[in-house]
Amino acid sequence: MSISISRAQTREVIVGGLSIGGGAPISVQSMTNAPTTDIEAVCSQINLLASRGAEIVRVAVPDKESAAALRSIIERSPVPVVSDIHFDPELAILALEAGTDKLRLNPGNIRRRSDIWKISEKASERQVPIRIGVNSGSIPGDLRDKYGGVNRDSMWAAAQRHLVLFEETGFQNIVLSLKSSDPMLTVEVNRLASAECDYPLHLGVTEAGPQLTGSVRSAVALSVLLAEGIGDTLRVSLSGSPQKEPVVGWEILSSLDIRRRFPRVISCPTCARTRIDVAELAESVQESIEGVTGDITIAVM
Repeated sequence: MSISISRAQTREVIVGGLSIGGGAPISVQSMTNAPTTDIEAVCSQINLLASRGAEIVRVAVPDKESAAALRSIIERSPVPVVSDIHFDPELAILALEAGTDKLRLNPGNIRRRSDIWKISEKASERQVPIRIGVNSGSIPGDLRDKYGGVNRDSMWAAAQRHLVLFEETGFQNIVLSLKSSDPMLTVEVNRLASAECDYPLHLGVTEAGPQLTGSVRSAVALSVLLAEGIGDTLRVSLSGSPQKEPVVGWEILSSLDIRRRFPRVISCPTCARTRIDVAELAESVQESIEGVTGDITIAVM
């Protein structure tokens, strides 16, 4: 039995030909963790992530050497590439010149009005969207003092402060994310953002943890928000190899009957009546259908 989900109305943003917001299907993202300077390793990861269902992939750009590698990575990628920028605004300009499909900026460490103007001008020229990515761990001290710590109000205030800087330049090609390692704080602040603005929302729990706990913590926050119609794209953040991230993201969407891409395997939890190794068989079935697409359910009983 499926439930009817009425999605929040958000504006449409185009990322390398893929629509986010504006009623477009909720997309699944992931991020590479190989050094960006290792072009072959990054391209291999992107291809693997795409095969696992990632529709957008983010790469870190920590230095000029990484920025120099971007053009080759972007040209070879089967999906849009997002450049993740911290601290150095010049890297954002270099990423735009390399042809990135989208920027991600952290308002906690790129704050100067002059830098925002330069970045927004270049992004406007190239029609490249920017994600303002607020993390609970980098809320400015004055906002923590004003709002009594890290909470939904200080996080939203940090987002608003950065939004105003971009809107002053006339730039509104924006995706917004507000992430915490606390799933329920992530829920609260995204509810507030959805009520207060119509920018597309990128959902995720930051620093979620290793595979099991990270998957559970992400599923808790994302399922609540998605069931309320909040969210336009998502990433499940897991420590270690990123190849499981899009798989978990798709499982969340599938479990809510929002989108399906891969077969669903269901299996008996077993009891004293069990006469076969259901767990081993179910795992074998799951492994055998990796990479297979289709809206089907396979039962192992």
